[in-house]
Amino acid sequence: MSLKTLLSYTLIILLLFAGACGNKNQSGMQGPPPVPVVTEQVSLSDATYYDEYPTIVKALNEVELRAQVNGYITGIHFKEGDQVKKGQKLYSIDQQQTTAAYMQAQANLSVQEANLAKAQKDVERYRELDKKDAIAKQQVDYAEATYTAAQKQVEAAKAAVQSSQTNVRYSTIVAPFDGTIGISAVRLGASVSPGTTLLNTISSDDPIAAEIIVDQREIFRFTKLHKERNDIKDDSTFTLAFGQEVYPSPGKISIIDRAVDAQTGSIKIRLVFPNPDHTLRAGMSGVLRVRSSADKAVAIPYKAITEQLGEFFVYVADSSKVTQRKVQLGKQVGMRVIVNEGLKEGEIVVTEGVQNLREGSAITVAQPSAK
Repeated sequence: MSLKTLLSYTLIILLLFAGACGNKNQSGMQGPPPVPVVTEQVSLSDATYYDEYPTIVKALNEVELRAQVNGYITGIHFKEGDQVKKGQKLYSIDQQQTTAAYMQAQANLSVQEANLAKAQKDVERYRELDKKDAIAKQQVDYAEATYTAAQKQVEAAKAAVQSSQTNVRYSTIVAPFDGTIGISAVRLGASVSPGTTLLNTISSDDPIAAEIIVDQREIFRFTKLHKERNDIKDDSTFTLAFGQEVYPSPGKISIIDRAVDAQTGSIKIRLVFPNPDHTLRAGMSGVLRVRSSADKAVAIPYKAITEQLGEFFVYVADSSKVTQRKVQLGKQVGMRVIVNEGLKEGEIVVTEGVQNLREGSAITVAQPSAK
């Protein structure tokens, strides 16, 4: 190879190397392109939201009706599911045995009363004879003892009459209070035993209760609501929700339990709701919503939030770049979230395009995406 050819090849290689270095330097100077984002200026507004607690609907009064005497069901005097009144007859139990026992007890009482009358006459006569020293002292003592025993037997006979009379009364089961009666657990002719046979259940349903369990840290909040809101007519602080359905009548706090459960650190709170149409039924499970509000709160779109290792951040725009900032979140209100700490009025936050950003990224502000 000639010297001229070698020089030509060397020159070409140098030119190619210089071109490559120039392209590399040029690329390093340009950096990544700006990220298109949508921003929003932080403003203060009043926010209303609901804290939700799982709840179970319960009757304020509920009792199981059980037989108190042996026998057979001879009558059912209500329609299942009916509204019944206090004292209304519900069930009849065969009274043959109880009536017979009552009549026997009355007859025994008559016998004992007759014995008492005879013993009283005897003791009075013997006392008079004793005053004249015309009778042995032992006979007087016997008469006194017989009279005392007769008195006790009359008392026992009266107690037996009352007991048998009570059994006759127990043969008719009546409603202990106004309420709704359920499906009967027995039918006509069924044999029942005292204390064991369940006949039915009756419960009150207007008003009706809903109970929640809250952490002890919320006692002061609910105590304040109890004092301030219960006297306000038609106050809507407390409402019930079942899925997407919200019960139309608001409730009020009835009672806050006397003590905190030492095992769980929680306390039970009972609220009452009007239920004139009997829409709410004992045993229903739903959500108690407690309305709260925040005055002059910072609320931004929830999509502006990013999460890293359990902490929350937003990107704050400054000129043409962004800075990542840690924030403390409050309650979510619809598609927005209250920011308790980390942002102030007038700052600009990125609401769309945050997934493409990092600390110090250059941005260009774009129009919001179509809904």
